Amino acid sequence: MEKISFNTDNGVCEFYVIDETRISNCNYLLVSESLEDEAEAMILKDISKETDAEAVYVPVEDEVELGAVASVFEESLGDIDFE
Repeated sequence: MEKISFNTDNGVCEFYVIDETRISNCNYLLVSESLEDEAEAMILKDISKETDAEAVYVPVEDEVELGAVASVFEESLGDIDFE
């Protein structure tokens, strides 16, 4: 499983990429800090512009968008349970 690093205001954070999808021309990543069964996961949205040198991801906070993207990940992975 791929592990990627993100630069944040608090330093560098590393996440495992569990899955990725593209919805309405927008890329999303399902990431987790751990691969344990009960690990917390987060959905990140790519908000990069074509002129950005690197991808820019932010956590999805909109409840409607989060629910829609989570359901896509649930379908693709089957054994993931989002709470």
